[in-house]
Amino acid sequence: MDRGAMLTAALLCCWSCSVFVVSAIRRTDLFPYGISQGDLILPEGDDETSRALTLPRPLYFFDSSFSQLYVATNGIISSQDLPMEKQYVDDGLPTDFPVVAPFLADIDTSGGRGHIYYRVTETPSVLNRFTKEVHRGFPDAKFTPTHAVVATWENVAAYEEQARATGASNKVNTFQAVIGYDETDSYVLFLYPEDGLTFFGTRPKESYNVEIELPARVGFSRGEVSFFIISKTDGPFYTVAQDENSVKRLSQVGNTGVPGVWLFHTGKRYSFQAIIPASIGGLLATPSTVGYGLYLDTTTPEYEFEDYTFEPETQEEVDSYTLAGKGPDFQPDSAGSDHSDSIQPGSSDSPPSRSEDSDRQLSYNREDVPLTLEPAERQYAPPRFPLTGPEGRTQRLQEQQPQFTLEVVDVYPPLGSEVPLSPGGHVVSVDEDDVEFDTGVIQYTTENKETCARFQMQCSQNAFCSDYATGFCCHCRPGFYGNGRQCLPDGAPQRVSGKVSGTVMVGSTPVELNNIDLHAYIVVGDGRAYTAISEIPEPVGWAMMPVSPIGELFGWLFALELPNSQAGFKVTGAEFSRHAEVVFSPGNQRLSITQTGRGLDENNHLSVDTVIHGNVPFVPPGAEVTMEPFKETYQYYPSVATSSSVREFSVVTAERGIESFTFHLKQNITYRDCRHDNRPPTSETLRINMERVLVMYVKEEQILRYAITNKISPVGDSSMVELLNPCYAGNHDCDTTAQCIPLEDQAFRCQCATGYSGDGQNCYDIDECAEGLSSCGDYSQCLNLPGTHRCQCQSGFESGYNSHTCVDINECSSSPCHVSAKCINELGSFQCQCLPGFNGNGFQCSPLADRLRSQCEQHRDGLQSGGQTSDGAYIPQCDSDGQYRPRQCHGSTGHCWCVDSRGQEKPGTRTPPGTAPKVCDILVDPERPKTHCEHHRDRVHTTSSDGRPLTGAYVPQCDEKGQYRPLQCHSSTGYCWCVDSRGAERPGTRTLPGTPPIDCDKPERPKTHCEHHRDSVQTTGPDGLPLLGAYVPQCDENGLYLPQQCHGSTGHCWCVDGRGQERTGTRTPPGTPRVDCSRADERPKTHCEHHRDSVQTTGPDGLPLDGAYVPQCDENGLYLPQQCHGSTGHCWCVDARGQELAETRTAPGTPRVDCSRAVHPEHPKTQCEHHRDSVQTTSPDGLSLVGAYVPQCDENGLYLPQQCHGSTGHCWCVDGRGQERAGTRTPPGTPHVDCSRADEPEHPKTHCEHHRDSVQTSSNGNSPVGAYVPQCDENGQYLPQQCHGSTGHCWCVDSRGQERAGTRTPPSTPHIDCSRADQPERPKTPCEHHRERVQVISSHGYPVAGAYLPQCDADGEYIPLQCHASTGYCWCVDNSGQEKAGTRTPLGTQPKDCAKPDAPKTHCEEQRDRAQASIQERYPIAGVFVPHCDAQGQYLPQQCHGSTGHCWCVDSSGQERAGTRTAPGTTPVDCRKPDSAVSNNRLESVCERWKASVIEHYGGKPDPKHYVPQCEPDGEFSPVQCYGESTYCWCVDQEGREVPGTRSHDDVKPACLPSVAPPIIRPVTRPDVTLPTNTDVTLLYAQGQKIGALPLNRTRLDAARSKTLLTLHGSIVVGIAYDCKENKVYWTDLSARTINRASMASGAEPEMLINTNLVSPEGLAVDAKRRLMFWVDSNADVIESADLDGSRRRTLFDSDLVNPRAIIVVSSTGSLYWTDWNREAPKIETSTVEGQDRRVVVSDGIGLPNALTYDFSSGQICWADAGTKRLECISPNGSSRRVINSGLNYPFSMVYYSNHFYYSDWRRDGVIAVNKDSSKFTDEYLPEQRSHLYGITIATTHCLPGSH
Repeated sequence: MDRGAMLTAALLCCWSCSVFVVSAIRRTDLFPYGISQGDLILPEGDDETSRALTLPRPLYFFDSSFSQLYVATNGIISSQDLPMEKQYVDDGLPTDFPVVAPFLADIDTSGGRGHIYYRVTETPSVLNRFTKEVHRGFPDAKFTPTHAVVATWENVAAYEEQARATGASNKVNTFQAVIGYDETDSYVLFLYPEDGLTFFGTRPKESYNVEIELPARVGFSRGEVSFFIISKTDGPFYTVAQDENSVKRLSQVGNTGVPGVWLFHTGKRYSFQAIIPASIGGLLATPSTVGYGLYLDTTTPEYEFEDYTFEPETQEEVDSYTLAGKGPDFQPDSAGSDHSDSIQPGSSDSPPSRSEDSDRQLSYNREDVPLTLEPAERQYAPPRFPLTGPEGRTQRLQEQQPQFTLEVVDVYPPLGSEVPLSPGGHVVSVDEDDVEFDTGVIQYTTENKETCARFQMQCSQNAFCSDYATGFCCHCRPGFYGNGRQCLPDGAPQRVSGKVSGTVMVGSTPVELNNIDLHAYIVVGDGRAYTAISEIPEPVGWAMMPVSPIGELFGWLFALELPNSQAGFKVTGAEFSRHAEVVFSPGNQRLSITQTGRGLDENNHLSVDTVIHGNVPFVPPGAEVTMEPFKETYQYYPSVATSSSVREFSVVTAERGIESFTFHLKQNITYRDCRHDNRPPTSETLRINMERVLVMYVKEEQILRYAITNKISPVGDSSMVELLNPCYAGNHDCDTTAQCIPLEDQAFRCQCATGYSGDGQNCYDIDECAEGLSSCGDYSQCLNLPGTHRCQCQSGFESGYNSHTCVDINECSSSPCHVSAKCINELGSFQCQCLPGFNGNGFQCSPLADRLRSQCEQHRDGLQSGGQTSDGAYIPQCDSDGQYRPRQCHGSTGHCWCVDSRGQEKPGTRTPPGTAPKVCDILVDPERPKTHCEHHRDRVHTTSSDGRPLTGAYVPQCDEKGQYRPLQCHSSTGYCWCVDSRGAERPGTRTLPGTPPIDCDKPERPKTHCEHHRDSVQTTGPDGLPLLGAYVPQCDENGLYLPQQCHGSTGHCWCVDGRGQERTGTRTPPGTPRVDCSRADERPKTHCEHHRDSVQTTGPDGLPLDGAYVPQCDENGLYLPQQCHGSTGHCWCVDARGQELAETRTAPGTPRVDCSRAVHPEHPKTQCEHHRDSVQTTSPDGLSLVGAYVPQCDENGLYLPQQCHGSTGHCWCVDGRGQERAGTRTPPGTPHVDCSRADEPEHPKTHCEHHRDSVQTSSNGNSPVGAYVPQCDENGQYLPQQCHGSTGHCWCVDSRGQERAGTRTPPSTPHIDCSRADQPERPKTPCEHHRERVQVISSHGYPVAGAYLPQCDADGEYIPLQCHASTGYCWCVDNSGQEKAGTRTPLGTQPKDCAKPDAPKTHCEEQRDRAQASIQERYPIAGVFVPHCDAQGQYLPQQCHGSTGHCWCVDSSGQERAGTRTAPGTTPVDCRKPDSAVSNNRLESVCERWKASVIEHYGGKPDPKHYVPQCEPDGEFSPVQCYGESTYCWCVDQEGREVPGTRSHDDVKPACLPSVAPPIIRPVTRPDVTLPTNTDVTLLYAQGQKIGALPLNRTRLDAARSKTLLTLHGSIVVGIAYDCKENKVYWTDLSARTINRASMASGAEPEMLINTNLVSPEGLAVDAKRRLMFWVDSNADVIESADLDGSRRRTLFDSDLVNPRAIIVVSSTGSLYWTDWNREAPKIETSTVEGQDRRVVVSDGIGLPNALTYDFSSGQICWADAGTKRLECISPNGSSRRVINSGLNYPFSMVYYSNHFYYSDWRRDGVIAVNKDSSKFTDEYLPEQRSHLYGITIATTHCLPGSH
């Protein structure tokens, strides 16, 4: 019987059970921790261990006593100091030392990524709670702890390799371990809060580029124990979780009845060798977990929740269990039978009654769901499940397996109020399809049944309640729709509001979304849903446009319903949880979306919060995203709806045209469901039809918008239904607040929605409150809402049973009064009266004879009058010492907030009535220093003797950060005004009381020089106040200096000019008449003075910048003839305009030129000088415009060949007319083009350039006044928008410069957006570009006579037959327009038939065409190398990379000849010379190859911000590596790996010592082969930088004779294969990205076979029979083949591959097999060696199929799976599948030989042997060097059968 049925019987074996719903614990349910609890904090780091934590008394773990503990970063507690993490962190249990492991993984808290707290405590509250937990899990235990150890890992992160991480991961975990013990016993609690685990494993540090993640391990290990005195063996251990699935379930299930809480008995003084789990019922993750849920039609609650479902790992596990009546181990008692094992009522073994266990009950977040079983009719024996796990290796104790008890599966956080838990009750979930219940088994009683009489208040006020046999259900009244708990008026539009938060990665840039607003509006009558997310930053705003599933939720909830369907809100109501995952292609970005329905707010708006985490693809700013209509099928189950779909969308940009993408959406929506009414269930499937999806991002408003039109219907063709009636088609004319009622055929009727009146075309809301139609009772207030109304209870009352009546709240039940006071409840209120002998207001009472009153007491008593408080007055609450209580509450309003010691409210702590108040004692960290505003505010507050604000005093208002609020108002006078950041009133903003205040958020003008000056003085004081005696400039309302300035301290006054400079002779001492500053008129400033003053204003503080050149002017404001730079000392002569005179500059310390001598008369200005001077004089004040480009002229007035922009740093070459030469522009920081070189002819002028240059110019070189001069871009093409410089008219043009009709705009009117004026044209094809390029070489835009003009078809593609109109030659071309060799025919001969199929392509042509196929918008990707072939299709001897400029020689197969590569700008090697001419050059190093790869990745031109490896002249890594030209640097070792702790973030580079000595001192060891002696059969394994040889002695691993076969410095060897015919070993190198081989002969050296177009080569196979090799590339996702010498390389498969890893070839059958460990759809495939007949061999029941081999004896394919932990075999036709072993650790590669499987294991870092017949582990080899082993193969002296 299946395992789901077994669980059912396990449930029924209980004498008396209650079914209840339990949600995972929250973080607040953890044991108290932190500094406030006296915890110690573990230092930050990757591998930290605490100091010894000395225990007050010994702790027993297993049966050994320990007196101290250590807490470690990596999620464990041990009784001994831990070794280095590499010795244990990647290994499974058992460990060599004692371990308590709540989450053993490679955790890293560096950089503040989490904290780890720990302590030993005797606190009674902790011990009491621990006691209750133990008694709940072990009811018979006599245990009272004396001490507890609490260790908490809070928000800790996984270790991430710096070289791989693109940014700190946002995944963090929180969990806790508590060890309680007394003199004899110890127990351990593991606690995993809801959402506490977001990562479930970590990546090994030595995994390099191989995608491996090791799941965390959870459990206990005793460590090594003595064995026969002189030896040691592994002690007992216990595993809770060791694979990804079981780790994920830690917070979802538990063994205590509460998900996330796990309890174990872990030690005893005498003879304790096995961990004992708690027995309340639950799930232990080992050996397996169950995935079937049991749905019970219980009496309560009426709403069931979604079940977490877990799948069993093997069919054997499912089949190993039996159920009552179907097996011998589990039989129900028959009438009259007497089974001694059965549980009898009243026996000691029966579950405790409610009263017996009530004192032990702990309340986590749960709801009580009683289910009564009839014990008198049916009794069951407890189940006996013989569970055995995989056997361990030889001489190892078998792992203790957990005792399997009842599975507690709860699945959804209960919504609404929390009800105490019934003891012993559990929810056991089994799929309804898998279990059939006999209705006679379970008998219901009504003793505890929930009825409408008791629970009607759970229904909506627009619903009625109905009782059923098993419980009650809520149903919406006619005219309303919903699930009964929430009902909305039919046909009325619906609004949604909520918040969006989370972190979204756009590329490598994380963007935080901090509770930004989301609003949606749905026209229910036709299914239109509009969603807007506001204040979304620009980078993520564009990128989030494709994420329409955010708004699709609302479309599903309120879709237009077609017949026999219903929208989502009728199923879910307003309380639900939606989890969606979006995976984008081709970038594989993943985005998680969680949307939680929180109910309906007071306005009947649906409240939905959205949390987003993950990555989205980059969308260029300004792009448009279009999404095609689509249909999606929803599957409905009890309490959950799911769907999965693949969507297509297009991104349209001007630069890249139309690009198509897809994303895969998977989602489930969980909700509460009522099954008591036995109504027909929701259709199993419904289809949502989203007919129109519009998305847009409004940059100016920072708003992201989605608009979706939705219809829902049964699965099938609904088009006929839609054609029948406009109500279904959505094209009716009913009002948006009306329903469309379909009639016959095309007829329909419009009916106003519930709560509205009108004729259907026009509807108006009915005010039920004003018209007396409300049902509100006494003590309530009617509030009108659109379409309905709401009854709001008055203060002191709460809703009654029917939501319409209000009943008094008994406030005294919450003990609000002082302990020395009594509480008197009143109607709608209450009173607190101090007891006799005490004085106070009842909230605070103190003895009559008391000390001096404190500020709080004075405040409190000052507000009381004769002991009676004013109605509604807030009375402060003081503690026994007279201090303000940290939390204050208003007795009338119910609001609560936190205050500081002065009684001031702490921002952000106020909570409304009915919500949980803040915990003020531990609310915030130590307060920051007070701001200027807070000082100002508090100074006012403290002026009153009784601590209250003075009546009429102005109290500044500060925001939550302590800054002045922009709008300040005086509460007494009613005046309001705007202030700046210093609290100073902004002139002109004060408004009278009763008038609208100014909008203070409008941007202010930039600060003036005076304001900068003034504010810089005002901020110099540490307390934010002006320093005494400091002079503060006075500015007018426009920010200009007041003409008269006075010193507030000295009394001196003086006049200043516009720059604030004192005017000579105007200063007057205090007490003397002041100068009239308004009468001293000044002359206008000269050009020199403007120039001088403009320099002085460049500093933010209004002062000259250090090193800035300040012009010197004479008394008349003219330039002094000689100018000098005050900082550099250089001097030069200038003309009247301040322009430097050539050859007059002198260096500091040298004689200066006499500038008074007459200079030579100036020649007439040239065009360059005219151009330059026109720019310099365009500013009205005679200054150059900031950012304006000023041409540079030589001494003859001609344009300098190279021009540079002073502001941007861009440089370019120009011709004699100053026109930029195309292709010469360089960005700042890059080498400039040599403009003097004339060897590179400029491109022929384009039509635009001819047009521009043909415009006649005047003799002085300027265009004639009024002439229109076309504007061309840097490529010589017409700018899309052209403007007439004289008239101001602008218009759009096409590519030929022709004006586009209707686009001309007159001056001063907005221009047409030329990029959007018409519908976007498709991008031009290469043929059209080619044709246009030819057409524009003539000055008139016509082809030059004799020029070849390409012929394109209607789609812009090359016509296959091309002919030259002038010569008559014709030829065939391919898709790229390239001439096909041998097809050219002369004039008068018959042209070739180009439609005939081409001859087979050569290898070079295949490589070239494949590179050209990687085309975006029909252009090669920048940086892609395209091979060059000759006319016969053979490789040209010399190949060059078009982007990087590197050149090299190749052989006939296109393989690079070693030592021939030359850098750009150097002379290439003569490839016609034999190899010996270049053989002396060394091979490229790893650093050099990596550097070339990175440069190629960046298209040959990496930016200064990009990282490019830096190499030494000898090819080794430079000790210091930096990002581009920055000082963000770090040290590396000889392999280029970062040295931890050396990364710099400042202006100082780290001091790094070279880790590699020069070759002359330490030459690199020559890699040659060293063979083991006297071996016939040898296992070869790859381990990092070496290939090891492990001989076999028959089938035993001969570790004594193991050797290193080949050492390969700087390599990462992954795949490995052996050629038995030539005795050679082949391997793939992940570091060098090469495929190599070496002969298995002593002294043999490696030979490189392939070194191009490899990214991540992994699996490798050799076909000795056909002399072929095959390999997979897991990054490029391809499978390729080549001859064994590397020639004849070809691609077999480049599609439908995600993560290919292992590959094998069966020579005898000519078959290929490979694995693809795609996590979404792993599979094993096969084909012929020619790449034909591809098919899937197996895809079910596999996880991470890493290893693959062939069993020649049985003819089966066998694989080892790191996900399922199984070794399995299957026949090639998919039959005869069998499991060899199901207890593997982490296999990577495998080979079969002589009835044994040998695999490399990443857990053990060794080679493991498994016997095929016995399925047992027979041997193990662990190399001395502990690092990961990769590929493994077998080498023999003769070819094995079937391998040749």
